[in-house]
Amino acid sequence: MASLNGNDDDLTIPRAAINKMIKETLPNVWVANDARELVVNCCTEFIHVISSEANEICNKSEKETISPEHVIQALESLGFGSYVSEVKEVLQECKTVALKRRKANSRLENLGIPEEELLRQQQELFAKARQEQAELAQQEWLQMQQAAQQAQLATASASASNQAGSSQNEDDEDDI
Repeated sequence: MASLNGNDDDLTIPRAAINKMIKETLPNVWVANDARELVVNCCTEFIHVISSEANEICNKSEKETISPEHVIQALESLGFGSYVSEVKEVLQECKTVALKRRKANSRLENLGIPEEELLRQQQELFAKARQEQAELAQQEWLQMQQAAQQAQLATASASASNQAGSSQNEDDEDDI
């Protein structure tokens, strides 16, 4: 077994997955912890043997990726041919689920709007955002100009008040 080496301890099936399968398969049966551990080890070893054989078949066919066909051939060559029809059914279910998932994740397909229309709408939104940004910048500039004018008026008014006040003081001194 692969896990007896001590270095393959991290290469096991998650125990929660095995426990769930055991409960679903045998709902009214209590299974001891060592039996559950044995099932985990057997499953891990089975997967290791099948994947090794599939890898050899893959290498013999000068391929770099193990395909489902390689796994099916491995099952047959290891004497598990009776499982092939069920494996093919599960493979077809997996392909169907994966296809549905890919379609569900494709937001463009779900919208029903051609890509050209989406690009046009995006460009309109960008143009609108640029226009709004320019208007905000223009308003800020105008506010700064007004504030500067008010500051100049306030300075001029204060200066005029100071001049008026100092000429008043001079007139008052002349009277003395």
